[in-house]
Amino acid sequence: MPAMWQRLTNPDVLIYLDVSMEEAARREGLARPSSWWVDEREFRLAHARAHCDIYVDTTFLTPGQVFEAVLPALRILMHSAGDPSKG
Repeated sequence: MPAMWQRLTNPDVLIYLDVSMEEAARREGLARPSSWWVDEREFRLAHARAHCDIYVDTTFLTPGQVFEAVLPALRILMHSAGDPSKG
């Protein structure tokens, strides 16, 4: 179900943290990406990716770098949301 993220939480802000299939496998301790995940990825995540407010490719980032990438974008987004002249 492509829009499951909306049905489960319907977030005010959607942050999409992407990663290459190879890096995802490495992080999970797998020799290669799961064929199931490769087949399902686009179907399950395409809708969220298309509707995200903030997109970050985490493939080459540490958790701290992900935080450093998201925080300024979130501040800008929240500032714009609070100012009717920016929306």
